[in-house]
Amino acid sequence: MKQLIIGGARSGKSRLAQEYAKTWQTRTNGEVIVIATAESSEGTMAKRIVHHKVHRPQEWKLVETTLDLAQALIQESRSDNLILVDCLTLWLSNIQLSDRNWKQEKQSLLEALMHLPGEVIFISNEVGQGVVPLGELSREFVDESGWLHQSLARQVDRVTIAIAGLPLIIKSVEA
Repeated sequence: MKQLIIGGARSGKSRLAQEYAKTWQTRTNGEVIVIATAESSEGTMAKRIVHHKVHRPQEWKLVETTLDLAQALIQESRSDNLILVDCLTLWLSNIQLSDRNWKQEKQSLLEALMHLPGEVIFISNEVGQGVVPLGELSREFVDESGWLHQSLARQVDRVTIAIAGLPLIIKSVEA
């Protein structure tokens, strides 16, 4: 199963993904791999990273990549594992601030997704429900994240939006 869980900041999306992964692991005895796209830094982001580490099982493998998401998925995905990607909007931001071509990176991710043998849960922030940002880079970020979500939603089996810690399944295709 391929999934996308979207929601606002502190909506509970990571917790919902982790609960699913824990249940999946108990049921299958498979390996869970977390692909983290956040860059380890100071301040608020460092606190968020620590929060996520504390709230997930220690035996889960951690793979950190700020840019090479498609490659990390290809390298790590197996039929007996589940990959939890946290999060797509940080990855998009990292790509935008790099010298990489976003359209190529997005296409690589979408192509890789079609061939991954294992389960994947993508976590992403829903940023398009607020006001239109004033800055060009911010507007581009909101637009591209919305288009990324639409592209992924067409390919995945389940799309869930997290609101106040509760899941609202907006697409579910039984495999």
